[in-house]
Amino acid sequence: MQPSPLDTQIQFIKGAGPDRAALLSRLDIRTAQDLLWRLPRDILDLTQVVSVRDLKVDELATVRGEVVEADGRPLKHGRTLTAALFRCETDFVRGLWFNQPWMRRKLPVGSHWLISGKPKLSQRRFEFSHPRLQLLNPDDIDARGEILTRYGLTEGLKLDEYKRVVRNTLDEFSEFIVDPLPSSILDEWKLPHLRDAIRMLHFPLTVEDYERGTSRVIFDDLLQFEVGVFLRRRVWDRTCQATPISLTPKIDQRIRRLFPFELTNGQNRAIGEIASDLSRPVAMHRLLQADVGSGKTVIAIYGMLMAIAAKQQTVLMAPTEILAWQHWNTLDSMLAHSQVKRTLLTGNISRGERQAALAGIASGEIQLIVGTQAVIQESVRYQNLGLVVIDEQHKFGVLQRSRFASEDRTPHVLVMTATPIPRSLCLTQYGDLSLSLITEKPPGRQLVVTSRVTTPQEQRDMWTFLQRQMATGRQLYVICPLIEDNGNGNLGSVEQVYEKLTRDQLANYRVGILHGRMERDEQKEVMNQFRQGKLQALISTTVIEVGVDVANATLMLIMDAQRFGLSQLHQLRGRISRGRHKGYCFLHSSIDTEEAQARLEVLERCPDGFSVSEEDFKLRGPGDILGTRQHGQLPLEVADLTRDAKILELARARAEEVVSSRLIDSPEWAPFKLMVLNRFEKLMDLPQTG
Repeated sequence: MQPSPLDTQIQFIKGAGPDRAALLSRLDIRTAQDLLWRLPRDILDLTQVVSVRDLKVDELATVRGEVVEADGRPLKHGRTLTAALFRCETDFVRGLWFNQPWMRRKLPVGSHWLISGKPKLSQRRFEFSHPRLQLLNPDDIDARGEILTRYGLTEGLKLDEYKRVVRNTLDEFSEFIVDPLPSSILDEWKLPHLRDAIRMLHFPLTVEDYERGTSRVIFDDLLQFEVGVFLRRRVWDRTCQATPISLTPKIDQRIRRLFPFELTNGQNRAIGEIASDLSRPVAMHRLLQADVGSGKTVIAIYGMLMAIAAKQQTVLMAPTEILAWQHWNTLDSMLAHSQVKRTLLTGNISRGERQAALAGIASGEIQLIVGTQAVIQESVRYQNLGLVVIDEQHKFGVLQRSRFASEDRTPHVLVMTATPIPRSLCLTQYGDLSLSLITEKPPGRQLVVTSRVTTPQEQRDMWTFLQRQMATGRQLYVICPLIEDNGNGNLGSVEQVYEKLTRDQLANYRVGILHGRMERDEQKEVMNQFRQGKLQALISTTVIEVGVDVANATLMLIMDAQRFGLSQLHQLRGRISRGRHKGYCFLHSSIDTEEAQARLEVLERCPDGFSVSEEDFKLRGPGDILGTRQHGQLPLEVADLTRDAKILELARARAEEVVSSRLIDSPEWAPFKLMVLNRFEKLMDLPQTG
């Protein structure tokens, strides 16, 4: 393929040179294309800044001001008020923030800001409540009446120098920007030509210019990705042949008799979707997403029993020994009086048990297998595997979904998680899967009251409450981030917390300890004692995060809660209130930074996992989108899923339309399709034929 002029090294562009090119390389800018496709961080709209005398009550406006004073004070009921006074040339305005004490540190005296909001008059002075703030750099302070694009730069690189190189690059290379989308599509979808979009992005004349240019570049990035996702799904549908599994009224009745309760509407809807998929000769590829306690395991059991009724083998793979054991107990108890042949397969069973299990699986005698990753080892040979259920998929890599396939048959695959996934990640990380969503909880399931605990007085009040609850028979989890002391003196380990609490607040209670380094039989014994009420409190690591179900355990204290992610904290508190009693979860944290407290406050106000996951996504970002690495950058070039969710929705709809209609296979779409295949062939396992 002939190299494009856009691949010209940055040092050869006017105004750059070797020294500036070295600075730009720190920003991953090495070519003309890298520079042009790098989005500004944001813009300052200085065309709309007004003077204080032009402000009107409750009308949106922006003023420019310098902080001359900032202070904070407590209010009633534990609330706080932070106020800042801004000098705006010869006048003053005030900004107010409730329950955001960190704003005082964010607003040093002498810093310059754009303050936007709907002002009110108070004592003859305009006040902005929770205004939008934009920090002005020294280069921005004297700018007037224009749209300023701003970039994240590196030390030693000045903004005016950077923008000069961008302008020179546009002047020299913009004619070589080829639009990969057909011209008819640009008209139909009302998109600017890519060449025009790039110029509007870097040097907009209006805010609308900037938004159009930015949106086009982001849209292209997401459209390419989503077309890749749908091509991957098309390959799956064409190549993954499976044995159909049908559902009759008789089988449905036999399965439902095993459940001592009525299924919820959400569970019945998910079962209908799964049964429909299983009836097809193409392997099911479905994600079952449910909040903690919504009963996803019941749905998995239903599907597995459908497979067994069709004389197919079925596997449930869990990420940990303790969760595999929990699933095994549930299934073994439920099927105690059935003729279903079943086994537990993990890395810790005896050699004799393993050999017997492998022989039974290979012969087809064993119909149902529960296990960890041991179920996908090369030594495991299945006779007629019909359905695989993968629990908590985010703890595995994507490639493990395909490890069960044989040369001529692919089992149906149900991926399930009780960690709600933000919608934008569902459309990307799991975009090639069909989605079943359960948001409702079974009748009688209680919400968990969640509270932060930071001060010594709050800790004393908490222990008084916990001891009163335990006196009525309730049980307590104390969750710690570490197994043993890491040498920094923190009281965050199971061993330290156990030693301290059994001498102090829990001295008169029966207390157990649980962590992942204990032998399996020892872990099992401790959990049995806790489940039977022989232990009143259990001090544990996150091994109880998923699967553990003790209805009487309604109390939880999470030590050093700031060390955990929000979704993990929600998973942990999902272990309580699994019966008829209300649950109480306390988040202990001695860290009062803005970030730590903002994160923990999310748990206080968001009772469901779906809202928690969206907030967690905004705070932590998406990580590696396809799950092929545990850490790393997204395979996206300019798009940001936390920022560009609306564009993602549009790009996905367009991608589905283009692939399902086979437009993507037409000659006019060939350049775009080739770009997708070259970009995602290995990452998405796409054949060049698509």
